[in-house]
Amino acid sequence: MAEAGYRMTGRVQGVGFRWWTRSLAVRLGITGTVRNLPDGSVAVHARGTDDQLRRLRAQLAEGPPGARVDSVDPLPFSPDGLSEGEFVIAR
Repeated sequence: MAEAGYRMTGRVQGVGFRWWTRSLAVRLGITGTVRNLPDGSVAVHARGTDDQLRRLRAQLAEGPPGARVDSVDPLPFSPDGLSEGEFVIAR
């Protein structure tokens, strides 16, 4: 399994980004977490195959309707809050 962390900036809070990300990750078979950060960005930490993570990153760059993703930057992967076999919205 591969691991990756991403930080999305733009209009990514208050637009359903975390719920949309969770739904996307579940469809792709990825485990991990998504959370809002205090600076207005959103962080994702994910585990999956290289192909699953490539697909996740491509979709994160688009975002859900109502969002505007200005950037998807790499984050060091952190297993904090990861639940085995699940993708969760972390607080």
